[in-house]
Amino acid sequence: MAEEPITHQVHYEFRLADGTSREFAVKLRVPDLRLIPSDSVALPAWTRLGEGQCTHCPLKVSTHPHCPVAANLVEVIDVFKDCLSHAEAEVTIRSEARAFHKRVALQSGLSSLMGLIMVTSGCPILDKLRPMVITHLPFATLDETLFRALGAYLLAQHFRRCRGLSPDWELADFAAVYDAVAQLNRCFRERLARVEMRDANFNALVHLDCFAVFGAMSVEGDGLAGLEPVFRAYLETNSVG
Repeated sequence: MAEEPITHQVHYEFRLADGTSREFAVKLRVPDLRLIPSDSVALPAWTRLGEGQCTHCPLKVSTHPHCPVAANLVEVIDVFKDCLSHAEAEVTIRSEARAFHKRVALQSGLSSLMGLIMVTSGCPILDKLRPMVITHLPFATLDETLFRALGAYLLAQHFRRCRGLSPDWELADFAAVYDAVAQLNRCFRERLARVEMRDANFNALVHLDCFAVFGAMSVEGDGLAGLEPVFRAYLETNSVG
């Protein structure tokens, strides 16, 4: 008998103004943090890979009949299809390590849930963001997300060097990663436009896209200058120890 995979779970609860609540248990396989999809969700036509496939998607319909991101977002999209993005919600997120709780516009909490599902779904473009799930941080500011994104990218370069691959210590390709994510977000919004719903789901994706655009621009010029002061101890001595 095959052993059950070790899993990491992130539990989201949305308590809406009308007193109703919606709960989602995002189960991730350890150690690669790939999403363990639900087997019980019927996949509608809009999830088919060929129905609005991202222009830069490397997947083929013959091997992937459904877009992995769309397939894994079906339940969330369906639950919130009648909700407005500005509606207030009490959002609680729990994992083994900690819990977060905040009263926010629904789109803010929903974008956190959607982002977690999207980057763990097995999309080849979003896979490069999956390492950030190690430090999943709901309600993060742009600076916090940028700090985590850069840290994950530079750690990836360390692992590339360890594998004999060329590392990108100059961040030359960092913007390209987020340009590709921004392009995916635009294509996915077009896919969602085929679904009859109110704006909560759509604007949650727009909320996610803000960082993709910000991330791509951050390494240009002096975009990282705002983070430099906290590294002063490394800049005023020859020792990094």
